[in-house]
Amino acid sequence: MRERRWRPDGPLDVEPILAPHRRGSGDPAWQLTADRAIWRTSRTPEGPGTLRVTVEPREALVVAQAWGPGAAWMLETLPQLLGAHDGVGDFRRLVEGLGYAGHELVRELASRHQGLRVGRTLRVFEALVPAVLEQKVVGREAWRAWRWLLSRYGEPAPGPAPAMMRVFPGPEVWRKIPSWDWHRAGAEAVRARTIVNAALHAEKLEAAGAAEADRLLRALPGVGVWTSAEIRQRAHGDPDAVSVGDYHLPSLVGWSLTGRRTDDAGMLELLAPYRGHRHRIIRLLELGGRRPPARGPRMPARDYRSF
Repeated sequence: MRERRWRPDGPLDVEPILAPHRRGSGDPAWQLTADRAIWRTSRTPEGPGTLRVTVEPREALVVAQAWGPGAAWMLETLPQLLGAHDGVGDFRRLVEGLGYAGHELVRELASRHQGLRVGRTLRVFEALVPAVLEQKVVGREAWRAWRWLLSRYGEPAPGPAPAMMRVFPGPEVWRKIPSWDWHRAGAEAVRARTIVNAALHAEKLEAAGAAEADRLLRALPGVGVWTSAEIRQRAHGDPDAVSVGDYHLPSLVGWSLTGRRTDDAGMLELLAPYRGHRHRIIRLLELGGRRPPARGPRMPARDYRSF
């Protein structure tokens, strides 16, 4: 076991920073335990690792322990995972500069959640697989597939991790998953092919910088604007990557900022003053925005295992 104690240079809200990496309450790679410790697993460049993160609030100190061959890498990159690189100061200046030309709710949320950062995992393929599984399906269906595949093909988490935690399989494992196991997981052939093809290019994707990530990702068959944004938000910590095409986000943004529903074009127009930080605005609205009243049919859950 290795340990690192890290003091950030400002307010830091660890749980909402790490929450986007959680894929449902039963995620085998992310768990929150009763002592408010967050456990994550990852297949780092040095091998599998388990990370446990807690906060000592009186000392404003982040305490992390790590196990496995990837332990040193996970502790070394801990500040990036928690957004130490994030230009939150630029965002505050932007909001202040907009004054009354901005939205009152954004100013309020930016003040209330000063510890929110956009962190980065630096693991592109780990962000790609669940993002592809979430394409055009409801969350619980995608998360079920994610749990099944990691439970089946992931290796046990190093160290004293919570029971059933698993480490993300390497690209070579994803390439060899047979068609019947994709079916048993509930992922249809299109999403399976997208993941298998991306696994062939995983090394190149990991080596690419944030500036060229969108171009490389969208060159892959089956990876479009929405999927690329979801990956870059998590792997590269891109504070401006907007998940255009999302089923829920336009309503959240429109209702929060104008009291009206809108579409993707309307959402982008409302977010335009915050260019450079549009994903950050969406994260703030997810934490404290307003959602429209539920009415009309919801997106149906489709269990591909029965097809």
